[in-house]
Amino acid sequence: MDDTAPGGTAVSLWSVRHRHHTGEPCHEVLALTREGTTTMTHLVFRGGEGRFVPDGFLHSGAVALGGHAALDLHEPGVVRAFVDEAVRRGLLTGAAEPDGWDLFPAVAAARAADR
Repeated sequence: MDDTAPGGTAVSLWSVRHRHHTGEPCHEVLALTREGTTTMTHLVFRGGEGRFVPDGFLHSGAVALGGHAALDLHEPGVVRAFVDEAVRRGLLTGAAEPDGWDLFPAVAAARAADR
């Protein structure tokens, strides 16, 4: 993604990965790399009660929050909406792992408004 988000933050690369930690639910991670740096911000989506991530039933990149629509972290428009929301909240300033679920309702609403 070679776009500049509000506030002048350009994200040049994103990736989606699945993580496991012993004794914890699965995590889906949206890694965002800012232009001109190797610094990554990882938006982390931990599975759990009412929080759905790929676990054998959902496809890679799918995240869903109970009561809201599912989002696909591989879809460029979804990633752009997460970048825009993260910039609005000041979350793309360096290496960090903010909770992606905190941004989910705003992103889901933005994507619904785009349709």
